[in-house]
Amino acid sequence: MKKIFTVLTGLLIVTSLFAAPVKRTDDTKDLAEFWNENDIKIVCNDIINQVVRSPRIDRFERDNDRAPVVIIGRIENESSERIDTSIVEKKLENAIINSGVCEFIADRSQRDILHDELRYQSDHASADTAKDIDEELGADFMLNGSVKTVVEVGKKETQKTYHVIVQMIDLQTHRVVFSTENDEITKLYKNSKKKI
Repeated sequence: MKKIFTVLTGLLIVTSLFAAPVKRTDDTKDLAEFWNENDIKIVCNDIINQVVRSPRIDRFERDNDRAPVVIIGRIENESSERIDTSIVEKKLENAIINSGVCEFIADRSQRDILHDELRYQSDHASADTAKDIDEELGADFMLNGSVKTVVEVGKKETQKTYHVIVQMIDLQTHRVVFSTENDEITKLYKNSKKKI
């Protein structure tokens, strides 16, 4: 048992010697050089502030006497690492809904579940309470985007910059009515030492 403990302790010490500390350009502390919760918060807050202040949203509301109806399409991961972009999608959706400037409808997977419920109601619920399957609210705009990385590798350090691009597209005309990019997240970390 002592031998196993000694081996594990030794491995932990060796691993910590080769761990690459990460320095962000915004001085936020990271445990590793990868995309994380802090990055999501910074990017989403910036993008949300831009969406809710967009003059296109104001113009739509003036012209139509109602808030625009939006659906989240997809935020694609086109970066050099594994990123769960569904978290970004949900944070954007929640924040914009809570801002009150847009109405949101359910995404495709949620609508499939809702359609099953509506079919069930049409067969089993009373006529007074059953909801009609063809009374859905149509979206005016779809929010799509991507996360990309630019990686610069030097002799001793590597710099990684994340580019998050979001566009709002008019579903009727396919016209891009809003587009923004956040490239605030840049991380600098030492390259790990290789054994000779």
